[in-house]
Amino acid sequence: MAGKFQLIMRSGPTPGALYPLDGDLITIGRDSANTIQINDAEISRRHSLLEFQGGKYVIKDAGSTNGTHVNGQRLAAPYVLKPSDLISFGETIVLAYESADFDPGATVATSRGAVQQARAAAPPPAPAQAYSGQVTSGPPQPVRRINPLPIVIAAGGLLLICACVGFLVWVDANSLWCTFFPFLGGC
Repeated sequence: MAGKFQLIMRSGPTPGALYPLDGDLITIGRDSANTIQINDAEISRRHSLLEFQGGKYVIKDAGSTNGTHVNGQRLAAPYVLKPSDLISFGETIVLAYESADFDPGATVATSRGAVQQARAAAPPPAPAQAYSGQVTSGPPQPVRRINPLPIVIAAGGLLLICACVGFLVWVDANSLWCTFFPFLGGC
């Protein structure tokens, strides 16, 4: 009897989304005509097929561009799914195949590779909510380096202007206009 299995999105556009498997033929893809539609660029319009055979679901790739992977292995032939198998589409989309009566508190034997892949694919935990008055701690902000060149140019220009004004005040105070500027006339 179909319907006692489900897919749960572990990572992808809607983490935690639950897809009950109800039917003898289920299509997965980006197109709205699929039984399970996943709207993501890494999914082909019709990416893979699930067929209910002998009380189990068999997954096949439907000629997708990025391929269908189960427990990290690209499918080259139909594969009989077992609870706790991880189905990957592209680089970021991972679905877990589980029995619908699966007890999340139960201990499940699985391969190390599947556990490592599940850990790598698990979304990061949500940040804790800040309450009023709380200073949130986050990653340290990078030190912003200031380019010293504009500061040096501005300081040099200001120094040059001050030196010129000081020189002209000295010339005027000592009546040395004709000595330094004989072309002014009246000298």
